[in-house]
Amino acid sequence: MTSAQPIDELARRLGERLKADRLFRPGDPSYAETTTLWNGAVTSRPALVVRPHTGAEVAAAVTSARESGVGVSVRGGGHDWAGRALRGGLVIDLAGMRDVRVEGDMAVVGGGGRAGDVIAAAAPHAMNVAVGTAGAVGMAGLSLGGGYGPLLGTAGLAADNLLGADVVLADGRLVSTEDDPELLWALRGGGGNFGVVTSMRVRLHPDRGLVGGMAVFAWKEASTVLSRFAELIADAPDGLTLLLEMTVAPGIGPCLVVVPVWSGDPRQADAAIAKVMSLGTPITTSVGATTQKDLWGQFDQSVPQGMHWDLRTRNVAELSTGVIDLLTGWADTRPGPGAGIGLRQFHGAATRAGADDSAFGLRASHVAVEISAGRLPDEESAAYTGWADDVSNALAAVSLPGGYPNFLLSDQKEQIAHAYGAHSERLAKAKEFYDPAHIFTATPLPGRDALNI
Repeated sequence: MTSAQPIDELARRLGERLKADRLFRPGDPSYAETTTLWNGAVTSRPALVVRPHTGAEVAAAVTSARESGVGVSVRGGGHDWAGRALRGGLVIDLAGMRDVRVEGDMAVVGGGGRAGDVIAAAAPHAMNVAVGTAGAVGMAGLSLGGGYGPLLGTAGLAADNLLGADVVLADGRLVSTEDDPELLWALRGGGGNFGVVTSMRVRLHPDRGLVGGMAVFAWKEASTVLSRFAELIADAPDGLTLLLEMTVAPGIGPCLVVVPVWSGDPRQADAAIAKVMSLGTPITTSVGATTQKDLWGQFDQSVPQGMHWDLRTRNVAELSTGVIDLLTGWADTRPGPGAGIGLRQFHGAATRAGADDSAFGLRASHVAVEISAGRLPDEESAAYTGWADDVSNALAAVSLPGGYPNFLLSDQKEQIAHAYGAHSERLAKAKEFYDPAHIFTATPLPGRDALNI
């Protein structure tokens, strides 16, 4: 059998089960759209793309691929930086399933729905949703991997707000987590490794009036700003969640961008934001009363589509003087303006989720370090990839075990082994139960050795 025959057989089966306008091959007008990712460095392209519109059509696609012996991957929002959405001969593109329906304090979100779609649907109901810092990111991919975000202190992780899901398993069955709490547990932090989420139910939170934005500080103040930042996050109330970027801003140069978001009692917002402004002497500020839609629109503008990216991740228990010196030293050696280091505060509601409510591993207060090496398409990659690796390796000695699964690569075995904390064995068993043939490969999981078999 030639390599083309399984694909031809798959195309035949899909043609019998789905409408012709659901299937795309290289050269078709819509093929490029269905295979474009946020990270322009990803060059892999599948032999076939199917764009289903219903859970039954997803099931038909999974069944057809299994019968034809063709590998499958799933494209949600197209924001997966590592290219996992374009693995396998068949890509199931969920862009045809972006519907969002608000029902009281819950949103019912199609498998291809994006964070921005949920934000827009919730806004007329005076509700907010726990999401990351990109409106363009797929809601399912974000939530299944964990989902740090600016509402983390009051709303928890995106995964903590996943109330239920409809899932097509590897054997083609469409099931609901209403009947399977173990599957829901695995989806909350275990990634898209157990099936295709065709619909999800997400908790919404009353909008009490957000205050947020960005404050930019000169790089010459880096040590002072970071030391005060460390003190602030060590005692920050739930309502104040902070992000910090060591970056290069147009017209300013190297700098620190601090992003405060207040989602607590509106009467306490001014005092909390004043502490942020006192981290140093701001060059520019855009912090004030806002809406989730407007604030997330600013976030999307700051990270354009199509750049080439390498990401690495580490977690530190605190921003000690040694950690601050290490981070600022490596930031000074960045290979270009697109390379930077981000800090994500983990505190408040996210630390109080039940230890056995989700597969997410680290619930203690910490700071997630995001090492991002972004470059233009015509820039040489080696210097950027090398810098990201060097920063990560230098941080290893002062970091907690593991790292954020959404940013880990499959060859980072040591970090993967610890990324899910005490849940590794249970998660590995869930993988063997729901997908014993390992049809789905999303965020990396501990290997079979975690089962002690």
